[in-house]
Amino acid sequence: MKTIKTTVCFSSMVFKAVAEICRALNIRRPEELSLLKPPDDPSKKKKKKDKNSPHDDVWDIWDSLNGGPGGTGPMYSKTMTATYDPENGLPMSSTSVWFGENPLAESQPNLPPAELAKMYEPLSFTDKAINNAGWLESSRSLMEQDVQDNDKLLLRFKYNVFFDLNPKYDAVRITQLYEQARWSILLEEIDCTEEEMLMFASLQYHICKLTMSSEPLDRSNEPEIDEVEAALSNLEVTLEGGLTDRILEDITDIPKLADSLRLFRPKRLTLKPYKEYWFVFKDTTISYYKNKEASSGEPIEQFHLRGCEVVPDVNVTDKKFGIKLLLPVADGMNEVYIRCDNETQYAKWKAACILASKGKTMAYSSYKSEVKSIQSFLQMKSLAPPPGQAAPDLDAMEMNAECFVSPRYAKKHKTKQLTARILEAHQNIAGLSLMDAKMRFIQAWQSLPEFGINYYIVRFKGSKKDEILGISYNRLIRLDMASGMPVTTWRFANMKQWNVNWEIRQVTIEFDQNVIIAFCCLSCDCKVVHEFIGGYIFLSTRSKDQNETLDEELFLKLTGGQE
Repeated sequence: MKTIKTTVCFSSMVFKAVAEICRALNIRRPEELSLLKPPDDPSKKKKKKDKNSPHDDVWDIWDSLNGGPGGTGPMYSKTMTATYDPENGLPMSSTSVWFGENPLAESQPNLPPAELAKMYEPLSFTDKAINNAGWLESSRSLMEQDVQDNDKLLLRFKYNVFFDLNPKYDAVRITQLYEQARWSILLEEIDCTEEEMLMFASLQYHICKLTMSSEPLDRSNEPEIDEVEAALSNLEVTLEGGLTDRILEDITDIPKLADSLRLFRPKRLTLKPYKEYWFVFKDTTISYYKNKEASSGEPIEQFHLRGCEVVPDVNVTDKKFGIKLLLPVADGMNEVYIRCDNETQYAKWKAACILASKGKTMAYSSYKSEVKSIQSFLQMKSLAPPPGQAAPDLDAMEMNAECFVSPRYAKKHKTKQLTARILEAHQNIAGLSLMDAKMRFIQAWQSLPEFGINYYIVRFKGSKKDEILGISYNRLIRLDMASGMPVTTWRFANMKQWNVNWEIRQVTIEFDQNVIIAFCCLSCDCKVVHEFIGGYIFLSTRSKDQNETLDEELFLKLTGGQE
């Protein structure tokens, strides 16, 4: 919702142009972003009508940096203090970072419900595919892609893999990431449950409240922190989640889970309820038995989770803690529903399922952090106020609740009811700081089942109908166009190689066990799909000691920018 006017080199590759823009806006890790052409608006009158609306104000950053037409730019201050580049430790120039106040580091005010309703349009998979068709090719220039002077492009996080989010250096990056997440929720570009919508609304309300009342922080009384010690400690946690966990980890003994859970396998014309069994989770396999005593013999059935889809089926308010597993089989995906008794049990089993879907066991150090992350997410979704805390006084609250939820959801509830539910959810996160609240919002967004999936209309080799291909940061998903249900999932971890036949615009990918798929992309050029696959693998294999030059070379090789 912020339009910025800036100068970009038309002959540079888009990858380099984005890096220049990010340097000017003080956004680290520019390889995570790219430029997107907005879809054509059929209503030209609507564009003219909304031209002078607040969120379309054009802001020239070069005027701001150089003092502006009046000689005093809003970014300039006589009390500027040096900010250092975290990559090389050198002071950053005044043209590459704004000191003091930076509007891009502050969340944008919420739109009135009427304005939000104008923007809201229910999106089908076809609509989402059309939106994703607008990504510019990273290895070609703006001029080669028919971008004209004064054209408007969208600067967006492209790959949904975020490396080293650090509040100390990334105020702008975290805020822009929060804004992208917030609008994807409000406009329902990504699906979430009503309970999750309330959780996101409470976080938005908290962030809005802190932004409106925020005052300059007085850091004079804070104890001095050793920069080197803090950096080493942060690096240790980033790499492996802390030293203690690594000492206690016994890689020779793979943990296992054993619990009494309920199982349901949907079949046609059946209304049978969940049935209780004794479940054992070992390595990447779930086995279930009639009871605990029978677990020494042969299981009734085994589920091999490698390559499966793990979908939460949770309602914290109703004490419903379910896991939906979509298991890959030769002709598609089999559905299995598992129901847990409580939050702790659910967190352990879901974390184990997520790791197993990637081919990892519970011996991995990330298992414990995954359990904690799931528990934290469930705690935020709880609408019950903390023990001993009084219920909020609705009459004393000034809140336009419809601003914080999607228009479709706002229509289903009365304003007072919606306000009460948002405030109840808010009590669980009321103690968070502004940056922590934004980080929690981003983490909750990442926890949604549909997070990070970009959709394309494709025609698979040998098929006579169009289908949807979802490309996520760790897998490819073949979806039925009518129902949107996953048919098959292929993980990047099992990918051996990929190739593009540029004459017939066909992408061919080879996986383990001699699985080969081939398809042509119908909603956009296959180069866009090829870039997503290459870009994701580039981001996931990037090591921490690579400098930006090596990153760029690697990226261009992966995406076909260089021979």
